[in-house]
Amino acid sequence: MREPSVYIRRNGTLYVGVTSQLGERAWQHRTGIVLGFTRRYGCKLLVWYERYERMDEAIAREKQIKAGPRARKLTLIEAINPTWRDLYDELA
Repeated sequence: MREPSVYIRRNGTLYVGVTSQLGERAWQHRTGIVLGFTRRYGCKLLVWYERYERMDEAIAREKQIKAGPRARKLTLIEAINPTWRDLYDELA
């Protein structure tokens, strides 16, 4: 099932991404099989996400978050996940 989502991963560095299958994408990042930024910097912890009805909405939100300052990203995360726990298990 496709569920457009925006997400933030972290391990020191924050990574903002968009996907149509959050569970699968989170697993890929978590296991390190995805080449690129998240593998290079070890961004394995899923600390924030939002789901959308349409992919264009998710992409617009991703761009908005990426364009904003780090402080705004921290506020988003801490509003729903003040202890910065890995939200991966909630996806099951």
